[in-house]
Amino acid sequence: PQLAVSVVTYAPDLDLLRRVLGSLGQAVRRAIETGVLSGVAVWLVDNGPGDGWRGTLESLSRECLKDISGCRAEVVSGHGNVGYGRGHNLAIARSSADYHLIMNADVIIDGDAIVESMKFMQSRPDVGMLAPYTTNELGEREYLCKRYPSVLVLVVRGFMPRMIESIFDRQLAAYEMRDLPADRPHVGVPLASGSFMLARRELLERVGGFSEPFFLYFEDFDLSLRLGKLAPIAFVPAVRIVHFGGYAASKGVKHIGLFVSSGVKFFNRHGWRWW
Repeated sequence: PQLAVSVVTYAPDLDLLRRVLGSLGQAVRRAIETGVLSGVAVWLVDNGPGDGWRGTLESLSRECLKDISGCRAEVVSGHGNVGYGRGHNLAIARSSADYHLIMNADVIIDGDAIVESMKFMQSRPDVGMLAPYTTNELGEREYLCKRYPSVLVLVVRGFMPRMIESIFDRQLAAYEMRDLPADRPHVGVPLASGSFMLARRELLERVGGFSEPFFLYFEDFDLSLRLGKLAPIAFVPAVRIVHFGGYAASKGVKHIGLFVSSGVKFFNRHGWRWW
């Protein structure tokens, strides 16, 4: 099989992006050398800001992905900041690969992540998409698989101090699926995070990719629910990543506004749950 990878950037931290692409290059090389993939296409989707990033991204892609037999990289630019999901859709539309990896520009993947992903997906043709085992940069567990959210849980998790969060720990644990086993795959995850989604491309095409009204936030939940109607989503702990991202509230007022706006779109589309 062949794999396409899309990474959407917006004013990226270049040192971190170099590490991200370096880890991707190592994982791609290992997957091709072990024979689980015959070829890989990497799409860096440049959402700006402005139009001066193309050369920098092309240079980084050459630096990190050159000399890997069977791997090619391309920068997609000139479209402006069209949002996270729509940016990935630009790459999905260009791909003819069997699998497509949607990946954040702040995710470092383990050297065996793609090998383990391919092994699992080849062994489970019924599964449509997988999510990985995730830690943050401090090595602490992050729970990126989710159950359907309530407004209460999102408000507490995103905007309340830790002392208040602790009061709702049971609800947060259920939402974050902390009960998932860490030593074996689990099939039947309702919602996966857009920081790392490895899916069958044919299914992404059937559902139309990301829904473009979601500029940022909740586009991954919306995609999970639509794709999950066609084939189940799996949590595969043998696939490991480190995620350097943060919550919307930690990124300022603009991100809080985008989070709330997208949350309203999500609940209007899929149903409101208050607590």
